[in-house]
Amino acid sequence: MAGFRVFLVVFTVCVVCVLVECKYMVYNTSQGIVPGKINVHLVPHTHDDVGWLKTVDQYYVGSNNSIQGACVQNVLDSLIPALLADKNRKFVYVEQAFFQRWWRQQSEAVKKIAQMLVTSGQLELINGGWCMHDEAATHYIDMIDQTTLGHKFIKEQFNVTPRIGWQIDPFGHSAVQAYLLGAEVGFDALFFGRIDYQDRAKRRDDKKLEVIWQGSKSHGSSSQIFAGAFYAGNYEPPTGFYFEVNDDSPVVQDDINLFDYNVQERVNDFVAAAFSQANVTRSNHVMWTMGTDFKYQYAETWFRNMDKLIHYVNQDGRVNALYSTPSLYTDTKHALNESWPLKTDDYFPYADRINAYWTGYFTSRPAIKGYVRMMSGYYLAARQLEFFRGRSKSGPTTDSLADALAIAQHHDAVTGTEKQHVANDYAKRLSIGYKESEGVVAASLGCLTQSSPSSGCKRPVNFNQCPLLNISYCPASEIDLSPGKKLVVLVYNSLGWKRTGVVRIPVINDNITVKDSTGKLITSQLLPIVNASITMRKFYTSAYMGESPSTTPMYWLAFTAVVPPLGFNTYVISSGKTTASTSIKPTSYVFGGSQTRAIEIGPGNLKLIYSGDDGKLTQYTNSRNLVNISLEQSYIYYAGDDGHKDLQASGAYIFRPNGTFPIQSEGKIPLTVFRGPLFDEVHQMINSWIYQITRVYKEKEHAEIEFVVGPIPIDDGIGKEIVTQIKTKIENNKMFYTDSNGRDFLERIRDYRADWDLQVNQPIAGNYYPINLGTYIKDKNTELSILVDRSVGGSSITDGEVEIMLHRRLLHDDGRGVAEALNETVCVHDTCSGLTVQGKYYLRLDPLGEGSKWRRSFGQEIYSPFLLAFTEQDDKWMNFPRPTFSAMDPSYTIPDNVAIITLQELEDGSVLLRLAHLYEVGEDKDLSVTATVELKRVFPNKKINKVKETSLSANQERAEMERKRLSWKVEGSNAKQETISKGGPVDPVKLVVELAPMEIRTFIIDFNSNLVQY
Repeated sequence: MAGFRVFLVVFTVCVVCVLVECKYMVYNTSQGIVPGKINVHLVPHTHDDVGWLKTVDQYYVGSNNSIQGACVQNVLDSLIPALLADKNRKFVYVEQAFFQRWWRQQSEAVKKIAQMLVTSGQLELINGGWCMHDEAATHYIDMIDQTTLGHKFIKEQFNVTPRIGWQIDPFGHSAVQAYLLGAEVGFDALFFGRIDYQDRAKRRDDKKLEVIWQGSKSHGSSSQIFAGAFYAGNYEPPTGFYFEVNDDSPVVQDDINLFDYNVQERVNDFVAAAFSQANVTRSNHVMWTMGTDFKYQYAETWFRNMDKLIHYVNQDGRVNALYSTPSLYTDTKHALNESWPLKTDDYFPYADRINAYWTGYFTSRPAIKGYVRMMSGYYLAARQLEFFRGRSKSGPTTDSLADALAIAQHHDAVTGTEKQHVANDYAKRLSIGYKESEGVVAASLGCLTQSSPSSGCKRPVNFNQCPLLNISYCPASEIDLSPGKKLVVLVYNSLGWKRTGVVRIPVINDNITVKDSTGKLITSQLLPIVNASITMRKFYTSAYMGESPSTTPMYWLAFTAVVPPLGFNTYVISSGKTTASTSIKPTSYVFGGSQTRAIEIGPGNLKLIYSGDDGKLTQYTNSRNLVNISLEQSYIYYAGDDGHKDLQASGAYIFRPNGTFPIQSEGKIPLTVFRGPLFDEVHQMINSWIYQITRVYKEKEHAEIEFVVGPIPIDDGIGKEIVTQIKTKIENNKMFYTDSNGRDFLERIRDYRADWDLQVNQPIAGNYYPINLGTYIKDKNTELSILVDRSVGGSSITDGEVEIMLHRRLLHDDGRGVAEALNETVCVHDTCSGLTVQGKYYLRLDPLGEGSKWRRSFGQEIYSPFLLAFTEQDDKWMNFPRPTFSAMDPSYTIPDNVAIITLQELEDGSVLLRLAHLYEVGEDKDLSVTATVELKRVFPNKKINKVKETSLSANQERAEMERKRLSWKVEGSNAKQETISKGGPVDPVKLVVELAPMEIRTFIIDFNSNLVQY
């Protein structure tokens, strides 16, 4: 202690000398790592939400500051001179949606300075996507696309590839993020802030906050990545070390001539915080995240104080402080050559304290979630068609939709956790992006229907599309087909295999026929559009278009389309009477005791049986696979907790139910049945705000359930969370399965966590998981699978049962920052009502082991529905020069276990191609095998000059990525090398791509530019 007092006296004298003699203090910030000491890696960063309380543009320019004082432009403007002031200072930046906005506005001189800072490592671009995407409500294809967009920008402007995943704010973390958006993009580490409070407490006690995360069963050890959960459960500095100009932490005041000199006090605070963190961290290296939301708007205030802390802490000598980055921190950990604990599965669900499970956002704003998914599938198809015609240098292009979709993957966008005006902004951007891409699609189809599109496409056909078809609104099909008029429906299939499906469009005529592209009359059926659909159509068309529709269609016309892979077929609708077009009359069943005979639905192998006493679903039977099982379906609502007990309400983030209530039919509601040659429909008005249509198709073996929920009533002052429950007698013994971002299926066990002994305080909310593709349960005989059309939350709360949450309307904020209740309304003129949501889910039962084929193949069809385009023709018109088209060799189809998830022409004329194996190892006895794709037959009209395999985000060659990636030791792993199946190199002559289970391979292909377009 005496020695320390001597040191303090000498230290103080030195400071006085410097101040009196020099008047200027040069701080020593050059310290590197010191072996044997606790090394505190100071990582300066800002977390810039791409929309949340303000819109993305408001955040960038700094407007609307009555909501939040935040300006990203200020952050980046002030950062450059602050870094130039000291070569030892460092900073990391993430969100490229903001960075590229800033970049476009800079002079060449500033751009060169920024490039120099990136090259030197002072400014490191990490994560590198357009946004920091969510990990629960996002589909893996969207995650890849938005990451690729950001990585492409970084590569083009700076010629660097990000090394670090930095998912510091998403509300739980997925296995797909770890292995696909981590290891497969070449990241060496992944860092994040939020894991369950119980999990974090145990990991701190066990020193297991940092692990090797192996997110894929199929990829095994090749999917491993170093992963670190932050010490305090957030991404902020330790308490007392916030240095924005308006923060209340004490600055380091080291001028002895001024009052409040506090150097030793601040050094002591620093050392205490460092020891506290080191006590729960393996090794003598700890990371401090020096920043938080929208900080560094005046960067010098942070760096000035960190300069002083590094200088004085290192003079003190008890710990070592240094400027660092996550890359340097990762390299340091790797150099220790230690073994680390292994983590499998994921970090869902997330609770930040008791009774506070962040599982509500899995469903929040279901309309936005549905819109994002719809636009995602459309973007995939639009890029294909853009390539087939040839990307236009003058526009339009699909780029604006790419930007809007990338922004929508942000963890406060598709999650539904943003303010309402920000949700409106996301939807507006998607709409603008769609409109431009709609032009691309129309122009491409207009040319492709001509015999020689390469000749300049002088007289393209004008095609229209119907983005509001979900609310029965399609002006292009609602034309009067009086004699002399024909409606041509072009059906495009973006999948790599031939596809058969039923097309449904609204029409105003009843006496109509449908012919295929050869002129053959095909079977069709007409169903009346029910009043519930007409009412919703009128209201929402007025809301979207600003005026009521001029016509009201009377019928749904349905017909079966058969479409080649990556191609289209055309169908001609005209007036005329024929037995091929069946007009369906409804059969109504009124229940009250007189009707006792069961009601059977379904024209094919699948039959649904409804009770003759009350009209409820009772039985599912499939004559082909002999599945015969009791089946019930019902609706309930969870009352949203208002937080009066402990201030924790149910809200946009948090799901906190306060009671379960069945939703009963209001009186004796008839069951209305429409039977037809293609499919049967069962209409049920559950109550005044839930309408349901169940469809059973002749050629399909699943049930399609279309629901219309809303406006959810709140007159009783209670928020409600609407759930559908499917009940069987399957003995699943607490186990159920949910997908990870539409990719791998993970086993879930009710009231259980593999990594700690779960203290159950929310038995419903704590067992909810995100669902993007589907969920299933099974026993020794049978599997029940549910597939969804958007992100939802779901669970199996009781054995034999699956439930999914469809809609939420809540009246209290949940205290996580958004400061709004999740109470969505829609207004037309002066009339406002709660949001109505229309959507679908799909249900199927299979013998054990046979469900995966449907989940995977039909799951792709849900993600990539038929794209419909319409044009009118007169009676003299016979057919297009090219009425049917496939980009592929007509004798070839992609294997059933492979999907083309990206086919995109890049600005330089090369093509980005991604192929994804759809099955996990051991998932299916026939399809969990290596598949092959013959590129020559995928592109039969083009000569392939070169095929370059890249990382998932296409910013580096794959061989180079694998060479550079760090390899880690895992605790308890034996020396025996596991066998990991991977596709081999692509032979430049044969051009055949192999894909092992769950493998995604990314290629950039150069074609001979002299060859004609399709």
